[in-house]
Amino acid sequence: MDLGSNFAAKLEPYLLMGKSMKGAAAAKLIQEATSAPGVFVFGELFELPGIRDLEKNEQHSKSYKLLQLFAYKTYWDYLENKDQLPALNEAQTIKLKHLSIVSMATEKRILPYPQLMSSLAMSTIRDLEDLIIDAIYLDILRGKLDQKESQLEVEYTMGRDLEPGKVETMLNALRDWALTTSAVLATLDSQISTISAQTAFDQKRKEDYEAHVQQIIKEVNDKKESNSSYPSSSGSRRPQGQNTTGSGDRMDVDEPEVQGLVSSGSKGKNRKAPQAETKPSRKRNRF
Repeated sequence: MDLGSNFAAKLEPYLLMGKSMKGAAAAKLIQEATSAPGVFVFGELFELPGIRDLEKNEQHSKSYKLLQLFAYKTYWDYLENKDQLPALNEAQTIKLKHLSIVSMATEKRILPYPQLMSSLAMSTIRDLEDLIIDAIYLDILRGKLDQKESQLEVEYTMGRDLEPGKVETMLNALRDWALTTSAVLATLDSQISTISAQTAFDQKRKEDYEAHVQQIIKEVNDKKESNSSYPSSSGSRRPQGQNTTGSGDRMDVDEPEVQGLVSSGSKGKNRKAPQAETKPSRKRNRF
């Protein structure tokens, strides 16, 4: 639920009663509405005829100024114009200080404790923090207390009534905000398009690189398979223990004598194998 969404409903009973009130009764209605718990918006009361008449009534004009104070002014404005306004009771004082924090938060989101204490005429940090915590529980604002930095960090606040003559100022501010937002969005769209195009280009280049690497790997593997399928005819080592002739047939060497002749090369050509020596036989004498 948005902040302040139920505040208009809290004002409704006073709008119904104020339709027939004039003079002192209308002034009393303003006192009750500004003191009532949960009532933080008052703009619709200005539309009642009896309330509008109070502005020109010397006796009750202060009540009309009091309503203006709670609708769109601050506690500091009350201190500066105290003589022209009715005295505030405790409930009105606390409520006006809550509304003052809301007004201050529209100008900046970080509110230092010293600034708040000065604007709200508060003497201790403890009282200030209690006031802020009550405002958060009342759904007037959202934020957190930074005690280390001594400041209030505002996230969101309710909306207050607009002072007459400030509508055009608000519209101009909204137009400036809309133009600024449009320019920022256009810049973001342009940057997003550039990033998207660069990302697509990088992705394509990565895919091309990976495809090129895979092609090189395939070519290397194909070359290895081709080399392993066809053994080399020259320069290959022959197994030990084999000899070849010019015709490529293997010569088996069975006899050691012949092998010795063959291994001797050309010097052994036309040589005969040496004859085995025979011992002279002795004749036996017969007796």
